[in-house]
Amino acid sequence: MTITISKISQNGSGLDVVWSDGKKSNFNFMWLRDNCPSAHDKDSRHRMFNILKVSKNIKPKKYNVNSDGKLEIEWSEGDHTSYFDPSWLRENCYTLKNKEKYVSPYQLWGSSLVNNLQSISIEHDEIINSDEGLIKWLELLHHKGIALVKNAPTEKETAFPVLNRISHTRETFFKTPFEVINVPKPNNSAYTAHDLRNHMDLPWFENPPGYQFLHCLINDAEGGDSSAVDGFAVADYLRKNEKEIFETLVSTPLKFRDKDYTQESHRSFHATAISLTKDGDYHDIRFSVATMDALDCHPDIMDNVYKAHHRFGNLLHDDKFQIKFRLEPGDIFSFNNRRLLHGRTAFNPNSGQRHLQGYYMDRDEIIGRLNFLKKNV
Repeated sequence: MTITISKISQNGSGLDVVWSDGKKSNFNFMWLRDNCPSAHDKDSRHRMFNILKVSKNIKPKKYNVNSDGKLEIEWSEGDHTSYFDPSWLRENCYTLKNKEKYVSPYQLWGSSLVNNLQSISIEHDEIINSDEGLIKWLELLHHKGIALVKNAPTEKETAFPVLNRISHTRETFFKTPFEVINVPKPNNSAYTAHDLRNHMDLPWFENPPGYQFLHCLINDAEGGDSSAVDGFAVADYLRKNEKEIFETLVSTPLKFRDKDYTQESHRSFHATAISLTKDGDYHDIRFSVATMDALDCHPDIMDNVYKAHHRFGNLLHDDKFQIKFRLEPGDIFSFNNRRLLHGRTAFNPNSGQRHLQGYYMDRDEIIGRLNFLKKNV
């Protein structure tokens, strides 16, 4: 059904619009002038009009719904008339958007996911050969935060073609890809045979990588099973059941620091363990026992901060939340690095080889590619 404008009237610093389906909107004068369709360059789509050059008292001299059904406004300044398509106004109506109940895109999960790993698995060739396969992968990454790509090639650097179906990878000082193997004198605990507690990669970056991809080339050593936990699900449990712990985790910055002996840059960053979006949804989970620096919270709250950190960390390793599974050669373990924490059990390097290659990608690339594909399929 096409929505049209039934009635318009001035109300203070804006126009009231009554729609043909009975819903009502208010559009601020400055907002309307700022979003005039002529304000944007037709090629770059960047806004060229400078709202800072008009007065704060700008208002319509005349307004009406013209014969094309568009909202027509002749402005009091600049000898300019704007023409707004009603479908654009309705789609971008902030009055109605702010009345809507927010629905999270995230599908939270717990330990029962291990019984249905097929639900988060997708064939490598399906992604390579079809946009439908790529969309399925991206939807798993966005909504579940985790996906297992199956039957990828097992030669070095062969994850690039499937990753490039999304976008470019993000380079760090670990290089791309980085080699997850047992090495002498490691500069990161991932390059040992030790067990790794569930953690976020690079929490001491201001903007840690959004997604991580671990491509399994060889895994025939004893041990070395992978673990994963939905940090958003753990945060949600605390929000609903242990509010004081939750409030400490969202309000008190922790300190993370890079202690890599091979680096000439020392990276350090303060951030809360749980951060939220403008809608109150979960944005980041930042947790790593290995790279948390000596905390410098106010002494009056240090005890509460440690109690909250202790509780959160133990829940992130609780068997009712985490899953454990074994990567097979040709698997690409893909996940939201700022939601899902990952780890592994210790392995015996004398019993066989374990070699993964790792890649990073920014979260914008996953969400942006998904939005583009869903509008074009």
